[in-house]
Amino acid sequence: MEAILEPIQHLLDPDWIMKNGGLYLVLLILFIETGVFFGFMLPGDPLLFISGMVIASVDSSSLHFSNEFWNLPFWMVLFMGATVLGNYFGYWFGHKFEFLINREQDTWFLKQKHVKAAHEFYEKKGGFTIAIARFLPVIRTFAPIIAGTVRMDMKRFSFYNVLGSILWVGSLTTLGYVLGENAWVRGNLEFIIIGIILIVTLPVIFKMVFKK
Repeated sequence: MEAILEPIQHLLDPDWIMKNGGLYLVLLILFIETGVFFGFMLPGDPLLFISGMVIASVDSSSLHFSNEFWNLPFWMVLFMGATVLGNYFGYWFGHKFEFLINREQDTWFLKQKHVKAAHEFYEKKGGFTIAIARFLPVIRTFAPIIAGTVRMDMKRFSFYNVLGSILWVGSLTTLGYVLGENAWVRGNLEFIIIGIILIVTLPVIFKMVFKK
């Protein structure tokens, strides 16, 4: 378990991120988490917040523009692109390998409880799930895969895919950017991260506790 948690903890350390691939590493992680079935364990929400902090506080020479104001929209567009492509990959995977997704037995890489949770959420919320699932850990990984298995209309999927990416990336990255240079926030980053995780997972917890 420690071997799994340690790399994830590194991803919540701004200094470690900048020393190990920088924001390009974030692009890869966002792609994996938003459509590759084993990416559900990755910390997308706090990672976007921390990326905003990095953009606000890191020396501009380490980024693309000397003016930090331009770095924010530049990287947000790249983040959005990574998550949109991740969802498209998930859709393709669900469509292509439907026989692997809709099976009764668990495998070492795919747990049916995760697929079922995404499927139930999708049936209740319809296409809007693709957008709001971005804010729900685990669900955001499997929602596009389920959309592929049920062969959701591609135009409809694309609309909610882009909408969800704009809302998710835009809100959390901007929040991190605005608060990134605040001394209290940097000194209490662990509590901020825990707060973000709790906020985005409360809907899932509520459903689990109060489900009839």
